[in-house]
Amino acid sequence: MPETVQPETSNLPEVVAFKAGDGQAGVQVISIDEDQSVSSGSASVHDPAESVTTHDPSEDSEKVSEEDVSIALKATNVDAVPDLIKEITALGETFDKEDSDARLKLMAKAKSLWQSLETPRETMLRHCWAEPSLHCALTAGTDKGLWPYLAKLNGPFNAAEVAEAKGIEPALLSRLLRHVSSMGYLTEIGQDRYELNNFTKSMAFPFINAGYPCISGACLNALGKFHEYANNNGWKDPTDITHKKTFFEHLHTNPPYGQMFHLHMGGYRQGRPSWMDSDFFPVQEKLLNGFDQSEDATLLVDIGGSFGHDIGEFRRKFPDAPGRLVLQDLPVVIDQITKLDEKIERTKYDFFTEQPIKGARAYYMHSVLHDWSDETCTKILKSAMGAMKPGYSKLLINEKRHSQHRERTQENWENLLGKAGLKICNIWTVANGVESLIECELA
Repeated sequence: MPETVQPETSNLPEVVAFKAGDGQAGVQVISIDEDQSVSSGSASVHDPAESVTTHDPSEDSEKVSEEDVSIALKATNVDAVPDLIKEITALGETFDKEDSDARLKLMAKAKSLWQSLETPRETMLRHCWAEPSLHCALTAGTDKGLWPYLAKLNGPFNAAEVAEAKGIEPALLSRLLRHVSSMGYLTEIGQDRYELNNFTKSMAFPFINAGYPCISGACLNALGKFHEYANNNGWKDPTDITHKKTFFEHLHTNPPYGQMFHLHMGGYRQGRPSWMDSDFFPVQEKLLNGFDQSEDATLLVDIGGSFGHDIGEFRRKFPDAPGRLVLQDLPVVIDQITKLDEKIERTKYDFFTEQPIKGARAYYMHSVLHDWSDETCTKILKSAMGAMKPGYSKLLINEKRHSQHRERTQENWENLLGKAGLKICNIWTVANGVESLIECELA
């Protein structure tokens, strides 16, 4: 595991420069303006002109005794360490590098060991400085085309030579690469000389690297301002967006973030068990058997299917399946598709409107409903239900089903779908951490 914070030093990233003058400390920052342009200068955390009420952490310091402060400098859960070491040792003795479940179990225990040994102070420094600066460096490298260039070198590289080739000031590239290396994603083999590991090699792939500039440019401002929004809105769950753009409207009206997001979603799906696998959902039994094979019959409609990641996979795995395959998404998405099997029909469609494909064998939604409140989900469901044929059509919902957390639980899904007028036939689950497939019919 990479060592991101040294116990005796702050290990602050070089991309933020602290300065002091006239007896008052300030921070030299890089900020993103409302129009997504970049500016730099001295800034405070909050603009006094803004009417934002925030909590001042310094007010708490007087309430904390010297004894209380000491816990911030001790391991978070040192008592758990001996047992975790034993469990990791046992898992290591039987570890099979081809066994994904074994890898995940060992990774979870290693993560628990890391978190148990790390002090709250070290965790704070990692959260506030090391990890955001890593995201910054990876985003900058993606924007400059650095990672594909390094992958093509296919071996060790010198930072100064790469800087010259890519038009980057050597001192800047060295600072970025040193931080990426300190976080464990490059191997430093000499003075300003590095080797890629599997992660940084994979950063050459658009489905891996696109998420970084997308999140940086389109999402981080919202995350950074959320506490101010919550203060100004009474700390209510933000489900009403009637006076603003939706997340997807925001992405697509600020190119190229819309396209980056769909590439990112392709990366999200890579290497995960698929609902159409034989050990997940019985496609032959549930969809192909009993399919109406009339000339214009539709087998599968992928609603809000992005660039066709799922329906394209279905076509590859079931090349001889009868019937029409239809991909639906907003015009701005469909127009960006450059590669899709010609058998798959592309349809420009807003899932809040009437479903134009009537009586299909299956309507499929992947990670669609989790973006919306129950009230809005009901509207989306009703649009699909209006096209479903009783006793024949199925609605397949590919979503997480949690026992807790913000994602919907099984009880939440049962309540939502039941109120909409659907009955759950089965919930198919293949492994922890993988979305379930909720099989529904009209009630």
